[in-house]
Order: sequence, then structure tokens, then C-alpha cells
Amino acid sequence: MTNRVVLAYSGGLDTSVAIPWIAERTGAEVIAVAVDLGQGGEDLDTIRKRALACGAVEAYVADARDEFAEQYCLPALKANALYMDRYPLTSSLSRPLIVEHLVAAARQHGASVVAHGCTGKGNDQVRFEVGIAARAPDLKCVAPIRDLAMTRDKAIDYAEQHELPIETTKANPFSIDQNVWGRSVECGFLEDIWNGPTEDIYAYTADPAVPRPADEVVITFDRGRPAAIDGRPVTMLQAVTELNRRAGAHGLGRVDLVEDRLVGIKSREVYEAPGAITLISAHRELENVTVERDLARFKRTVDQRWAELVYDGLWSSPLKNALDVFVEHTNEHVSGDVRMSLQGGRAVVTGRSSAESLYDFSLATYDSGDMFDQSLARGFIELWGLRTKLAAKRDQRNG
Repeated sequence: MTNRVVLAYSGGLDTSVAIPWIAERTGAEVIAVAVDLGQGGEDLDTIRKRALACGAVEAYVADARDEFAEQYCLPALKANALYMDRYPLTSSLSRPLIVEHLVAAARQHGASVVAHGCTGKGNDQVRFEVGIAARAPDLKCVAPIRDLAMTRDKAIDYAEQHELPIETTKANPFSIDQNVWGRSVECGFLEDIWNGPTEDIYAYTADPAVPRPADEVVITFDRGRPAAIDGRPVTMLQAVTELNRRAGAHGLGRVDLVEDRLVGIKSREVYEAPGAITLISAHRELENVTVERDLARFKRTVDQRWAELVYDGLWSSPLKNALDVFVEHTNEHVSGDVRMSLQGGRAVVTGRSSAESLYDFSLATYDSGDMFDQSLARGFIELWGLRTKLAAKRDQRNG
């Protein structure tokens, strides 16, 4: 039986180069698998045809848009997942889902090897290979770009020598990854961290400096899930897609970050995630209204750790699975409406309403109708500060 290799194919430089390299070096048939994660941009049938033109014996696109939104983006939203408090895991979330489809394709086509186009510097090599090990430990992984230590210049030269039909050239050296949750851009002049991003690198967001009338949006949540926008019921995919459009039109969701990579180096990437950032901002605000203080404080720690685990390629780890249960529990009362004004690169919350609210107007108001018994405050302060007072007295006695 002919050896077969299933390749995670994006249509970009690295994975296009991987097809002929694998075929030449191993004699194996390459089956290219692209996964539609709502990335838009280039037509996916064009990507499929490019894989065939690069030498794949078979290529297909798996439609995973709703699966990605429901099973990966929604848990990230409930966890307010922002790596280093800024990056909404746009690429990180997609890798475990791509792994699922790669393993399924390997089983279907009798392949014993799965390949990816990652370099040895990136995080994705870990996400792919650890994910495959967790689902199909019998499959072997290969990474031509990493294993050859192929620089971007060499990859471009290889593509030109083999007349591969790709758009990346030395004049356009960016590495771009995108899906419905967001888009990332790296390489090229961005590798000099003193260089500011230019407007032409953005695709999901308009220039936030251009004056535009504000767009007011009301997002309705049901136990942490976006259920409606401006009163119109939506699926998770529809919610992200609509807010990508509306928030993106106001330049919202741009992130220029020098981040700590898993492999130990710092790397500069530019992200744009208008829908993700808007939803996370709204979800956080509704949590402020509906989640008890100590639970909310502890959840912020869990949210950070959840994001780190996903970033580090540990989607299926025991700790991540346990934190999922906690995050789901904390979202039980996160239901209601958040009104936001989208303008000038910002999503400003202007109103909140929830039947699950812990905000009691009669206790919070300073006007007539105040039901807060202020006479209780003196005793509360005495008891609350007693431990501090006793420690201070001891310290005074000891000089």
C-alpha cells in the first residue's frame, strides 16, 4: 500500500512548500486537509485547487464554522480568555479543532503520518503534535519547515523554483492566520518592534482614527452565551460574524503585542479581533452584575490560567478539563442585556440589565428610598479590622 501523509493545509507559503517536499523526500502521497473556520478572504475552493497544483493527490475543505464557534470560541468567551490580558487566542483555539479533522482524515485514508507547516520557533508545532498525541498516539508527526530549519527566504526560493502557485513573495513576506474569532499577522517589517503597523496589514478592521457616527448595539446573553443582538436571536457564529462587521467598521479589536511564546522567545504579532473583543468586554460587564464578589475574584485567576493552557497547546489536559467545569458553573447566572457604543476603536458599555442581577438599587442609592442600614457599618468595621488592630498593638509593644 502506498504511504500516505495527511497535511494540515492553509494555502499559505509553508504548507504549500510542504506538499512537494514530502512527496520528493518520502515518496508518499500527500492528502491536503483545509478547515473552514469562517476565515473568509481567499476562496476555499481556490485553496483546495492550489493544494492539488502543488502536488497533493487529494485535497478537501472541511466546513467547521459552527463547530468552531460553538465548541471552541464559546468556551473561550465564557472564560474571558485573553492571553497576557490582551490576545484573544485567535489561532490557539483553532488548532485542537484542526487536529480533530486531521486525525479523522488519517483514519479515513489509511495514513500513518500527519504533517504540518510549523516552524521550530512557533507555538503551533506544540499545539498540533500534543493534540495529535492526545487523540491518536499511534500517528507520527512530521514538520518539513521545522525539520529543515527552512527560513522564510528559503521557503520563498523553494516555492519559486518549483513554480508553486502562492502569493507570498519577498515583497509580501507576512505570515497571516485568520478565522472567524480573529486574525494574526507576523513577519516582515513587523519583526522590528520599533516599526509601527501600517494600515494595509489590516483586513478585519477599519482605521479607528477616521471619525464615524457611533453604533449602539445591545447584546443579550443566556448563561454566558450570546443569544441575541438588538433583540434578534443569533447563533454563536452569527454573533461573532455580525460583531466582526459592526465593531470592525469602527476599528475595534486591534492588538499589537510582544508576547511570551511557549518555546521561550518573545515574538511580535499584530492581531485584530473585533467580534471577540466586543463579546468578551460585554460578557465581563455582565459578570460584574451577576457574579458574587469572591467567585468573581477567583474566576479571574481561573480565566487567566485557562487562557494560558489553551495558548500552550493543552486543550485536552486534565487541568483544562477541570477548569471547564468551573467556568461553566460560574456562567449559570450570566444572563441579561449589555448595551455598548462602538466608536473610535472602543466598545464603551452604556447600560446593563439582568433578571439575575446582584445589584440592588435600594441598597446602592444615596437618595431617598435608601434601605441600607448604615448603623451596622460601625460594628462591621470593628470586626473586620480587629485582626489588623491586634497585630498593630503587638508590633507597638515590640517596638
